[in-house]
Amino acid sequence: MHRKIRDAADARRCLEAAATSGLDRVEWARRHGVDARSLNAWRVNLSRRAEVKPLRLVELVAPPGQSAGRYVLHVGELSIELDDAFREDTLERLLRVVAGC
Repeated sequence: MHRKIRDAADARRCLEAAATSGLDRVEWARRHGVDARSLNAWRVNLSRRAEVKPLRLVELVAPPGQSAGRYVLHVGELSIELDDAFREDTLERLLRVVAGC
């Protein structure tokens, strides 16, 4: 029975070793007792993470003379609507979920 990849660090080590071995990933995994499906799932997962840019929060301030109120943030086809009562940590969590899709 072949072992599953434990975590991202394990996956990176195995993927690097497979890449430098001259073998394809499946053959490398078989020879080293690693579950090839687990290794491939981690490869896909890590490549998706690499595509996600870090989030950057920007302070929104109402123009002078206007009261703050409602904000609509458009990113591509997505939009998020907020008011002044929003919590930064909640917005950050929501944006991380969207970025991971």
